[in-house]
Amino acid sequence: MKLTHILASAAIISTLSACNGSLQTADRTPVDYVNPYIGNISHLLVPTFPTIQLPNSMLRVYPERADYTSELLKGLPLIVTNHRERSAFNFSPYQGEKLRPVITYNYDNEHITPYSFDVELDDNRMKAEYALSHQSAIYRITYEADKPAYLIVNSRNGSIHANENFISGRQQLNDNTNVYVYIEAQEKPISAGILENGTIETSKDNAEGANACAAWRFADGTTTVNLRYGISFISEEQAEKNLHRELKDYNIKALAEAGRQIWNETLGRIQVEGGTEDDKTVFYSSFYRTFERPICMSEGGRYFSAFDGKVHEDNGTPFYTDDWIWDTYRAAHPLRTLIDQQKEEDIIASYLRMAEQMGNMWMPTFPEVTGDTRRMNSNHAVATVADALAKGLKVDTAKAYEACRKGIEEKTLAPWSGAPAGWLDNFYRENGYIPALRVDEPENDPNVHPFEKRQPVAVTLGTSYDQWCLSRIAQALNKKEEAEYYLKCSYNYRNLYNKETAFFHPKDKEGQWIEPFDYRFPGGMGAREYYGENNGWVYRWDVPHNVADLISLMGGNEQFIANLDRTFTEPLGRSKYAFYAKLPDHTGNVGQFSMANEPSLHVPYLYNYAGQPWKTQKRIRQMLKTWFRNDLMGIPGDEDGGGMTSFVVFSSLGFYPVTPGLPAYTIGSPLFTDAKIRLSNGAVFEIEAKNASTDNKYIQSATLNGKEWNKSWFSHDDLMSGGKLVLVMGNKPNKTWASGAEDVPPSLEIK
Repeated sequence: MKLTHILASAAIISTLSACNGSLQTADRTPVDYVNPYIGNISHLLVPTFPTIQLPNSMLRVYPERADYTSELLKGLPLIVTNHRERSAFNFSPYQGEKLRPVITYNYDNEHITPYSFDVELDDNRMKAEYALSHQSAIYRITYEADKPAYLIVNSRNGSIHANENFISGRQQLNDNTNVYVYIEAQEKPISAGILENGTIETSKDNAEGANACAAWRFADGTTTVNLRYGISFISEEQAEKNLHRELKDYNIKALAEAGRQIWNETLGRIQVEGGTEDDKTVFYSSFYRTFERPICMSEGGRYFSAFDGKVHEDNGTPFYTDDWIWDTYRAAHPLRTLIDQQKEEDIIASYLRMAEQMGNMWMPTFPEVTGDTRRMNSNHAVATVADALAKGLKVDTAKAYEACRKGIEEKTLAPWSGAPAGWLDNFYRENGYIPALRVDEPENDPNVHPFEKRQPVAVTLGTSYDQWCLSRIAQALNKKEEAEYYLKCSYNYRNLYNKETAFFHPKDKEGQWIEPFDYRFPGGMGAREYYGENNGWVYRWDVPHNVADLISLMGGNEQFIANLDRTFTEPLGRSKYAFYAKLPDHTGNVGQFSMANEPSLHVPYLYNYAGQPWKTQKRIRQMLKTWFRNDLMGIPGDEDGGGMTSFVVFSSLGFYPVTPGLPAYTIGSPLFTDAKIRLSNGAVFEIEAKNASTDNKYIQSATLNGKEWNKSWFSHDDLMSGGKLVLVMGNKPNKTWASGAEDVPPSLEIK
């Protein structure tokens, strides 16, 4: 790894100046704190990528490399169509003899911000600078003066067209989805054509197929080429319109400054004071990550939908997709509800359009640019609707109820499947749980994915929660009978609760426990034969809608607390090599607790429900300081475009939405002495944590809007009306604060 590359990253991380013999922080705006390199080296699976993008915009790019340690770049990016994929198309400036479809460069002196990047290529002989808007961008390429200057555009799999005025192209992403590009250069090339066998065929201006490439050659002595381009999912003509609508010139500095202002306005919705510079860097870097997805697909009032393969009018309501809801419903959607209610309403309206366009009216679960991939388990888009309704957002409730109900009742519950319901689903409706296979028992439901398996405990628990959410939506429509039915279904988790072990335990179709059983190391790769990516210790706590009942099942507060404590102290039970070879998502361990996967995010807050909020305060600080850091491995697992970093945002502020669908927040331990949230309605909610520091993590007393507050939670209405929560912090726990039975957060409903 190049030392200059490391230093470039470090320069972004901290800007300090010497003054009067001490280090003092220079004036920094919110976007200056963003370090896109945090997490660019993964602990085990997928790293974060240093994404350049305006908030929730269609155009996203990042360097095409495996992770931060990669020594080579595969050309330069034009658009990333999925936040874990390589760039669609490929763009390669080049100075050399033999032209190729993709030029691989070594690189140096890279600098990335949320709105721009620059990098030196090919042993520092060329430089690329970049800034972007929502659907268009500018590149400025600096060449050596004594060599010919080329630009190569590769469609990768599609078609390309070239002449002296523009290059345009199409890349096919799947059977019904294409992405388009239109590129112009300020400096006129001296030749243009199709790249074949290392040369530019000027007699040809079109090509199709794999690695169809167009190329420009510029006059000898050209040292700078300025390019601008537009992208579209509708057509090449629309890509040109998007370009000319957004960019009137080639002023890359002005474009970067405009992007900087947009990010400062967006990130400035939350202002924090106190804490360390690293705390602020981790906070604003995490906040930036929550705007990676979903993306707005509307282009001048129209949008392409992969859900029916057609172009639609948006009728003034932007269309959003690329939202991995299994991850984002937990905290990213609730965060957006606070700071941008209109956008959240538009996103939910987009879900309903998708359901209609697919023709079955099933709520999507993993809507991407290329359609609904139906990944993971359960249908947690239902939770986003229930949460929106509980918090007063505008939703087409009748249509949403239909889509949510059909998505649960008519689509199979089998993970990673978009098939109609089968016998497993009928079994669930009749018996209230998904049955597990015994060892060596063959699978007999064709809906079950051969790798993802049934995940019977995870699906039973997740569907129980979804059905509680569905009961809330039915209640909003005054459908009393349906609300009562789904509320009853929401207790189905009880059917897999093993009273002898106090775990959720897989059960076969005859109603017998699977034995013998190891909750730490169960069920094949990723524990998928019984759970899903995490083991039984994590899914022991997956009843976010009814924590009070879970406490009761475990025998009361004392035993519940003991079981929680043991989760954080229980050893892996085998070598890390063996554990992670089977459970690669279950990283970021503190005991059996996994900070690296979303089903764990709410677990440290559960102490509040049993009257020991001081332990929540201790655990939250422990998790933030241990696993979320200002360094290249500063995220413990797959970030999933805001799924995990929204936990960091909430927890750093001092509260968290344990139960989307219930308008309440549990209190943790703020990192900052003062935080102000500018809410969607224009009000400001402030959290002041007096004396907060690394040691002073325990709440001694609290007031809400000037009144004594002895509860470990507050309501959404308390927050949205504006006001101030004041927490007095100390270095030793106050074990009496919020410890009474009347002080704990609500379950099922707020009474």
